[in-house]
Amino acid sequence: MKKEIVVNRSLEETRVAVLENGRLFDLFIERRESEKILNNIYKGTVQNIVPALGSAFVDIGFGKSAYLGVDDIVDQKEEKNIENMIKVEQEVMVQIYKEPISTKGPKATMDISLPGRLLVYMPFSNNIGVSKSIEDKQEYDRLKNIVSKIKKDMPGGIIVRTEAEEASEQEIKSEIKYLLRLWASIVSRFNNTKAMSLVHKDLGIVFQTVRDYFSEDVVMMHIDSKKEFTDVSDFVKIVSPEFIDRIILYDGKLPIFKTYGIDEEIKALRSNKARLESGGYIIIQEAESLCAIDVNSGKFTSKTSQEDTALFTNLEAAAEIARQLRLRNIGGIIVIDFIDMRKPEHKHKVLEKLRDATKGDKAKIKILPITRLGLIEMTRQRKRESLFSLLGDTCPICKGLGLVLSKESIFINVCNEMVQLNIDGYYGKITIRVNPDVEEYFKKRIVRLKEIFNTKFEIKASLEIAREEYEIVFE
Repeated sequence: MKKEIVVNRSLEETRVAVLENGRLFDLFIERRESEKILNNIYKGTVQNIVPALGSAFVDIGFGKSAYLGVDDIVDQKEEKNIENMIKVEQEVMVQIYKEPISTKGPKATMDISLPGRLLVYMPFSNNIGVSKSIEDKQEYDRLKNIVSKIKKDMPGGIIVRTEAEEASEQEIKSEIKYLLRLWASIVSRFNNTKAMSLVHKDLGIVFQTVRDYFSEDVVMMHIDSKKEFTDVSDFVKIVSPEFIDRIILYDGKLPIFKTYGIDEEIKALRSNKARLESGGYIIIQEAESLCAIDVNSGKFTSKTSQEDTALFTNLEAAAEIARQLRLRNIGGIIVIDFIDMRKPEHKHKVLEKLRDATKGDKAKIKILPITRLGLIEMTRQRKRESLFSLLGDTCPICKGLGLVLSKESIFINVCNEMVQLNIDGYYGKITIRVNPDVEEYFKKRIVRLKEIFNTKFEIKASLEIAREEYEIVFE
């Protein structure tokens, strides 16, 4: 699969797009005024402890207190009574593993992890792990043997990432040395800084992408900022010098995201509908803790049977759903209503297609078998707010309900209010001021108004009137 990374840097935000065979699969946005705290490490102070919930709240100087669960507290005695593990006003080192979402504060852990390109170092662990994505048994064993030998001479645990596949022993040793130096500097800063302070800031979005995505299958990384290009080049010379010639400074006349068609794809993400090439489509209804996805065949019909139409559309939808979840960064519980299929083997094909399509997603995903109602339930790890939350605000009219009063409902409300005002036979003129969106509807029914109330009416549009509001003016 041909992968490309496209970086757009502007005054107020940085955007990174990951393309697979020319299609957008991952999108990351970092804005100047939206402080990102995921993976940052803080020196915090325990504010209060809630034994009944097995949790504590830690002031990290962010504004919202961080939630610290009993399982996220490093305790060598394996104590499970949180009051014996941590004390109010105690200073603790915590790392944010979940961004604040809506009214909820961030979630933190004392079990620190420091990711590199090849490895993850965990100072308070004693475990060794190798990514399950490395399927070659011989390579899996080779990497485990290398880190096992290194582990004998150092404290902490090590997880080998997928990117370490085929990496040399020297490359792995070099990265371990770098991560140990980084940890030593974090401990030093923690010991010498005041409470409620940032101790270590995670890499910015561009460098994270280089660390997590810039591997052998990435053919090119295009950057439209000269400064960003220089900084990334210097970073790649250290972590992946063999890929340095794949970083290109974009100097085209059109904006880089427009050149690659990414702006149009981002615009399409504002809609809750995603179209399929066959003519079918999926509807995505996102809520705070649950997302419902409905699959429709649309205009597509198979030349053979309804069952074949359902199978073809569902297989196409499964791949697109996996892509949309990554692009929109939808997390939590997800329920998918595929088109009904009768044959068990067809249901199994769709389920396997969804599982295969989500393999490239770096978020943790769990997919359950198809239910008796033909639904697929899955969960996707949510680390930060969804793309919809980042790009949009709640509609001031519908307050997030997704609907407003119909034009007919507004017309009925006007009629009801005039009945209450008892205007029957009023000799003057009555002007009804409405939003331009409903003006035409009212003008078509002005005869009905005269018939009901036996007086003269005039309909006027005003941008100052909200979509569901109106004004009745007596002249």
